[in-house]
Amino acid sequence: MPTDLFTSHTVGALALPNRVVMAPMTRSRASADHIPTAIMAEHYAARADGGLLISEGTAPNVDGCGYPRIPGIWSEEQISSWKVVTDAVHAAGGRIAIQLMHTGRVSHTLNMPEGATVLAPSAVPHASEKMYTDQSGLQDYPVPRAMTEAEVEASIEAFVSAARNARAAGFDAVELHGANGYLIDQFLSPNTNQRDDRWGGDREGRSRFALEVARRVAEAIGADRLGIRLSPGGRFNGIEPWDSVGPDFVWLTRKLGALGLAFLHIVDLVSMGGPEVPDALKAELREAFPGTVILSGGYDRARADADLAAGKGDLVAFGRAFLANADLVTRLREGSSLNAADMDTFYTPGPEGYNDYPTL
Repeated sequence: MPTDLFTSHTVGALALPNRVVMAPMTRSRASADHIPTAIMAEHYAARADGGLLISEGTAPNVDGCGYPRIPGIWSEEQISSWKVVTDAVHAAGGRIAIQLMHTGRVSHTLNMPEGATVLAPSAVPHASEKMYTDQSGLQDYPVPRAMTEAEVEASIEAFVSAARNARAAGFDAVELHGANGYLIDQFLSPNTNQRDDRWGGDREGRSRFALEVARRVAEAIGADRLGIRLSPGGRFNGIEPWDSVGPDFVWLTRKLGALGLAFLHIVDLVSMGGPEVPDALKAELREAFPGTVILSGGYDRARADADLAAGKGDLVAFGRAFLANADLVTRLREGSSLNAADMDTFYTPGPEGYNDYPTL
């Protein structure tokens, strides 16, 4: 049978009824103290007919909580609140992975719990933009403090603890956010990682953090329930590509594949004005990774079916389309028109622009 969006697929320990993935999207609908809310359960459950839902970026610890109203998963209250979300998704027949996102230098202390610190591989500020805070509006990014060896180790263990908490909260899988200029990506990039110890320098050193996080999380919850999102060549959040970026990501992907990870999620932000990940590099990443590959980047059904049939990937992630269309799977299947996403309500609190888009 030809492969398209509506053929089943097994990714690691999960059997998916279709190949439509809900991409992780920061929506800032948690409480001010980073607790998941009831409207989040409604939001995810309404989209449970997707093959796999991937949650918004969720902080593994207080230092990783750089945006206002993003959820965390370091406390018992957060675990129990996330359990309401996963129970709702499962009751609707769905499967959901949590995305663990440590923001690193892309942060501001006004957005973080008391006692948290803005940490990064090196003391290189994100100087090109400003960070929104609920209390004071747009603010300059602070200069992050370069992590000590002990803080690097503690951050790795925070990912491990968060992954265990995610499984306790009922999540079916975990995605590590290694893309878009957040902490794992900051370690990978030479312009944000200027360390001269074993966590920096050459390709092996800069990749060590990503690989250690992946290895230890895989040991904690099983590699068959773990994936990672990467953005090779991306410029998001002040990341600057380097001369060997393609070969370095292929090398890293091969190492991640050897750990037995269930999936690799490739970010391509060309539809949002970012640099395109070349097809040749995507093909090399596909060849280097033995598990499931998730494609993303402004897909419609025709392009998704074509790329799946050509073997370019196994699943296709939809972001803004899923945001604005809870019934996206039905609309794609029937060829119906889609609601347009309202950018003005992407990060505002409350149900407007979150749970009020019309369905068929």
